Amino acid sequence: MAKRHVALTRFGENVRALREKRELTQERLSELAELDQTYISGIENGSRNPTIRSVARIAKALKTTVADLCDGIDR
Repeated sequence: MAKRHVALTRFGENVRALREKRELTQERLSELAELDQTYISGIENGSRNPTIRSVARIAKALKTTVADLCDGIDR
């Protein structure tokens, strides 16, 4: 199994935290972002490296910014 990248793990944690704060399921977030639920799951567990388009879709669906989703990645 490949080692997960710290930035991807942190990004996924941020997505999960904001999704849960908004009381959304992964399924509902995937509908709002027009992405597959398994893709959202992979992002949240740090195994997917999303494109900037996907990141923008997720940010819009969560009513936040790309910057907020990326908080703490550079640390």
